[in-house]
Amino acid sequence: MAETAHVPRSPGRVVVAGASMGGLRAAEQLRAAGWTGAITVIGDEPHMPYNRPPLSKDVLAGKVPFESLAFTPRASAADVEWRLGTTAASARLDERLVGLDDGTELAFDGLVVATGMRPRRLRCDGPSGPGSGRHTVRTLADARGLRDELIRPGVRVVVIGAGFIGCEVAATAKGLGVAEVTVVDPEPLPMLRPLGELLARALHRRHQERGVRFALGTGVAGFEGEGRVTGVVLTDGTVLPADVVVESVGSVANTEWLDGNGLDLSDGVLTDERLCVGGHPNVVAVGDVARFPNARYDGVPRRVEHWSIPTDTAKHAAKSLVAHLVGSAAQPEPFAPLPTFWSDQHEFRLQSFGAPALGIADVRVLDGDPEGDVLVGYHRDDRLVGVVALGGPATTTGAARYRAQLLAQPALIS
Repeated sequence: MAETAHVPRSPGRVVVAGASMGGLRAAEQLRAAGWTGAITVIGDEPHMPYNRPPLSKDVLAGKVPFESLAFTPRASAADVEWRLGTTAASARLDERLVGLDDGTELAFDGLVVATGMRPRRLRCDGPSGPGSGRHTVRTLADARGLRDELIRPGVRVVVIGAGFIGCEVAATAKGLGVAEVTVVDPEPLPMLRPLGELLARALHRRHQERGVRFALGTGVAGFEGEGRVTGVVLTDGTVLPADVVVESVGSVANTEWLDGNGLDLSDGVLTDERLCVGGHPNVVAVGDVARFPNARYDGVPRRVEHWSIPTDTAKHAAKSLVAHLVGSAAQPEPFAPLPTFWSDQHEFRLQSFGAPALGIADVRVLDGDPEGDVLVGYHRDDRLVGVVALGGPATTTGAARYRAQLLAQPALIS
């Protein structure tokens, strides 16, 4: 019998829920993968996609204007429809419908989940809401509002959470001349979980040398003040005077709109190795909302909140989605990205390639000294799984030299 020629299906519409970096890259990569149908991107902010990492650093410090953060979409995505200032409120995946918060519904042939994360907020007694002095840093509006507070004379700042954002905000506040900056965290060292003890101690010392105070090994019990925060009450009974509080206590995945579809939403959106969601080959997830198995390591699904992930996931997910929509038998290989992050704090940088958190139990100094600039390697079963540099340009360039070595390692899951 003669083989039947493949006939692509007629183009339809792909809806991209989320208009941050992941949504933009998804739209661009859909075109790159050969999708010629309509693309509609939904986003809750009024702005076109922009670069978020500078918000806690250069934007907060007043060094760069917003215009420098905005991404320029590729020419191939010039015909994409952008519906900004609205959000995905519901979805009926079996019916291929997304409901928006303005009451309208969008039909789709393919759906990209790119709704990202939002800051977790503390639920404690005390002032809350607009004007209370309590802030998060996720959007441009957040950064602008916080900057207006940090430049007030004599302001006292308490940062809750000693992770990436918390440490960056503390460093930026000191750079703006804030005299009293205190970081609170229940862990005994800043950034202990992602970096391990060796680098966490080095980071702690560097911040202290630059005037940042720490209240570690304790949490927050509540806030003092009437209408506006005047102090932070810690679980050990200490009260820290505060005019401004920055809450950097983690993120919550924006997945409520997907409830009722039988998906695993316990930590973001669970996908398979091709970034398809919950048995729906016409639905993919990208960015930090996606919980995906990484064939490079152990295949355990994890979310990754690094700057490189929106681009990496978008490229892979677009290929998977377009292959399904046009009826192609060709499928991309299992997803195996090499995560990358950096964090600028004071005048030094943390630069990482790979998955250091998987090798916390076996950390080795590769170059330098923890008392100064240092490059460390993270190992799992004697295999290098990540590198992190702490220091100036020469040291962070040293970390980049290990990128090729990490990429050359064969994936553990085929």
